[in-house]
Parts: sequence; C-alpha cells; structure tokens
Amino acid sequence: MEQLAHLYHDHLQVLNRRVSEITSRENLSGLVIHSGQPHRQFLDDLDYPFKVNPHFKAWLPVTDNPNSWLVVNGTDKPLLIFYRPVDFWHKVSAEPTEYWSEHVDIKFLTKADKVAEYLPKDIENWAYIGEHLDVADVLGFTSRNPDSVLSYLNYHRASKTDYELVCMRQSNVIAVTGHQAAKTAFYNGASEFEILQVYLSAVSQGENQVPYGSIVALNENAAILHYTALEQKSPAQRRSFLIDAGANFNGYASDITRSYAFEKNIFDDLITAMDNLQLQIINMMKPGVSYVQLHVETHYKLAQILLDFDIVSGDVQGLVEQGITSVFFPHGLGHMLGIQVHDMGGFLADDKGTHIASPEAHPFLRCTRELDVNQVLTIEPGVYIIDSLLAGLKQDKRQAQVNWNTIDILRPFGGIRIEDNVIIHGDRVENMTRDLGLNR
Repeated sequence: MEQLAHLYHDHLQVLNRRVSEITSRENLSGLVIHSGQPHRQFLDDLDYPFKVNPHFKAWLPVTDNPNSWLVVNGTDKPLLIFYRPVDFWHKVSAEPTEYWSEHVDIKFLTKADKVAEYLPKDIENWAYIGEHLDVADVLGFTSRNPDSVLSYLNYHRASKTDYELVCMRQSNVIAVTGHQAAKTAFYNGASEFEILQVYLSAVSQGENQVPYGSIVALNENAAILHYTALEQKSPAQRRSFLIDAGANFNGYASDITRSYAFEKNIFDDLITAMDNLQLQIINMMKPGVSYVQLHVETHYKLAQILLDFDIVSGDVQGLVEQGITSVFFPHGLGHMLGIQVHDMGGFLADDKGTHIASPEAHPFLRCTRELDVNQVLTIEPGVYIIDSLLAGLKQDKRQAQVNWNTIDILRPFGGIRIEDNVIIHGDRVENMTRDLGLNR
C-alpha cells in the first residue's frame, strides 16, 4: 500500500498536466466529472448494478459511489464531492481515509439534488464529463462531453502511469488465482455454472464486481465467442474447456483467456500450436509496431497451422486473401486494457481525435494504433469451428479447400482462445499473465 500511495501522487500529477493542457487549449476553466447515477429497472423499485464513469475512476479508486463528483482544473487540488446521504435502508459509504484521500479536498454531499451548492459558480465555463446530460443541463453546463476533450483524454490514457501499471499487475494476480482454480474444477468434473462459482470465489469478487461477464464454456460451447449461458449440468463427455474471465483492482481490469483439452488428442495439439503462435506475436511487439500489422501477421501464422493440421488445403497467402482464415478467426487480435476492459482510444492517431479505421478485410479489430511505451493490451488469437461462418465457405469454390472430415472431428471441441495481458516497455514486453505462471 505504501508503494501505491507514493505512485498515486505521481499519477495525479500526470492527470493534472493533461487537464491543464486540454482546458487551456479549449479555453475551459476545468472539468467536472460525474461518477454517475443509479439506473432504476423498468416497472420496479430496484436499480441495475452501478457502473462508474471510467473518467471518474481514472482519478481515484472509488468505483461504487454514485452521485459523487470531481472538480479538476489541472492546477488546484482536485475537489471530490463525495455522496454520503443519511440513509437507514442502505449501507452508506464510509468517509474516505485511504492513501489517496489526502491528495484531494473532500466535501460531503448528503442530498444528490443539492450538488449545485458545491460546484463552481461560473459553471458555464466548465465542461461536464459524464453520462447524465439531463443533469448537466439542469445544472447549467453549456459544454457537455466535448469531443475535443474526450479525444484528448482517451488518446493519452492509453499511456499508463506507474500507479496504473501496479494496479493492473495486481488485477492479473487476482485473475490468475481464479483461472487456476477454474482449471482444477474443470478436470474434477464441474459444470459450467459450478466452474464460474469456483472462479468468483477464488477471486473474491461477485458477478457485478468482475469487469465483464465471464465466459465459461465446455465442449462445443467454446465456439460461441461471447458464451454466457452457463449450463448447470456437466456434459456426459468432457472434451474441452474455454474460460475468458478477469478481475478488478482499484477499478483496473484484467482480461485473460485459456483453453484446455480434457485428454491428449488432436485438439490438445492444436492448443499447443495456438499457444506458440500467441507467444510469437507477443515477441513481435515493440514501440512503433502497428497493431493492425500484428493482427494480419496472426492470420498468416494461423493459415500455416490450419495447413499443418489438415483443416484446409492451399497456400498461406491464398488462405488469408480469400478470407478463409477469417472464418476460423473472426475477431480482432485484442484491444487496449485499463480502467475499461475495452479501453477507449484504440482507434485514435492523435489527441485531436483523428480516427484510424480498421482494414476492410478485418472489421472487428478494436485497436489500430501503433504501439508505444506504457500501453497495455491483450493478445488473444483464436481458432473456432463456427458452423454459421463455415456455411459461407460451402456457398462457393472455397469449400474444396476445407477438409470437412477434420472439421467434423474438431466440431465437438468448439474452439480455442488464448489471451494474455501485456505491457509495452521501451526495451521489452512484459507479459503480466505469464509472469504469474499461467502458462500452457
């Protein structure tokens, strides 16, 4: 905790410099960042789980307190307007006393609709950053989520501070503990639902605390990219297991995927080949390398694997150019990672908001930037037997290049995805996930 306290001070200095620069550029007095408000469920008296504004938790690790506000101008000490109502129905957040609290001025708000009393009087000169534009309108903001400000913040937040990197390493520590427990549960015969409970228990986080809905898929369910159905009953025959699950630490996410075969067979060999492919791509990462080029290179390497396993025939170049590899690997190589699982800024060429579009042949990429120091990204190549996509190959001459017998053998296993969280340094790539021992 002492290390976090020291690094947090430096983290705030970086954020203040960013705010000072963009507010000066846009002739603003500062930013008012809203943590958010609860969303009431339709025709009910219950709220949906609260999800904090990511721009709010970039400043401080307060992730579960709606109706709070930050007032920052890049020069003065940040002001935290901390919502602390008088409430006998619910648990009220404790007064902040953690390491970060001494670095901000704190005022307590007991009634959410009285926040105007704590905000700057010249509110028309400040920009509102948050989701609730109706609230901003009532409060008198004339500048609400200006594109120029959001583009600047989103572009620069791709470069993580040392404080953020420590938080992300810790989120990997937590998630790896869960992955190891889930792997054991799989080999011990647990169902998808049971494996998820084991994972959540191991990371000590509930379904609404982990950064995204965990994917726990057995057998052919592993071919569904965002599978969250969770069967309660174990399958009669256990063949394969794919788990895509992360954890939170101080609002920072980890996002890790592993695939396993229940027995030694062709699918297990395919996992080994994909594991080697993934590590080869990670070894290519360094400042100045295009993430798009890494994605394209992944397709070429996958084409060779498809040939080696007699899944398809032809040549590497042709398999990629004809879109055959995209049938087996239909998603992007990965994405930026941070205070959001799919962190913003992955398509920005500069802090003015210049957009770098995905290549037409690879529309599902979530990052098109060049790599730079202190960026954190996921690398998650995959190979799947997805019948709805394979059906397209059957409609034209490409069907002759597919070994449908091998497809039939692999179909019951679903698919493979292997995902690590990596940090780009000037002279190396730090694989947080592998460094914690979560290997093949």
